[in-house]
Amino acid sequence: MVNNITNFSRSGLSDWVLQRVSAVILAVYSVFMVGYLLLHPNLDYATWSGLFENTAMRIFSLMAFISIAAHAWIGLWTVATDYMKPTALRFGFQVFVILALFIFLVWGVQVLWGA
Repeated sequence: MVNNITNFSRSGLSDWVLQRVSAVILAVYSVFMVGYLLLHPNLDYATWSGLFENTAMRIFSLMAFISIAAHAWIGLWTVATDYMKPTALRFGFQVFVILALFIFLVWGVQVLWGA
């Protein structure tokens, strides 16, 4: 049995469900954004800014950012545990990924909700 020492979830099933839910959120967000860009061929700053001034769009974007982080973590954790056998290398890689995802999330929140 594999111990989930550096995994954030309790089981492979919860990882699987989170991976699928995050994929659906990212797919819906991507389709929405592509559709919005296609429906606004003469997009200017005021229109784009107006889209993201809407609280619902900010929440939707935040959900997408969190989904990217969760999806990336599960995928990269799986790759690291499958292919990086030296514990120190795997741990270092996972710490780097966690820091990068944390910085990405903080930056995303700052862009969405900052002044």
